[in-house]
Formats: sequence, C-alpha cells, structure tokens
Amino acid sequence: MILNKLSEIMGRKRIKMSELARMTGLTRQTVFEFYHDKNKVVKLDTLNKFCWALECRVEDILEYVPDEE
Repeated sequence: MILNKLSEIMGRKRIKMSELARMTGLTRQTVFEFYHDKNKVVKLDTLNKFCWALECRVEDILEYVPDEE
C-alpha cells in the first residue's frame, strides 16, 4: 500500500491548500484531490512541484508499506 502524507507535511508547515496551489502553479482542485488521497494517478511533475514548494523529498510525501497477508 502507498501512504499519502501530503496533509501531514502541510499541517506541520502550516501551509493551506490554496497557498500550495499558488506556490506550485497547480490548480486548487489538483492539490485538493492529492491532499484528500482522491487521485488514482500521480504525475511526476506534480510530485516535483510539491517537493520543491514544501522543501521535502518524494519519500516524505509517499511511503510504501507492505500489505499484510
């Protein structure tokens, strides 16, 4: 399973969705969908912009956790 931790990072840095959208040039809808883990496809360009704006690594946003069997 892939865990999306964008909301955690934004919370720690006190960055609102509208501010992240402005910083990255992404639409508020794109940020909203990623924040709420509603998207099925992750664009590398989007991740790159998040990492740049939040000064973090991809591993800080997405984490792989093996499924329990």
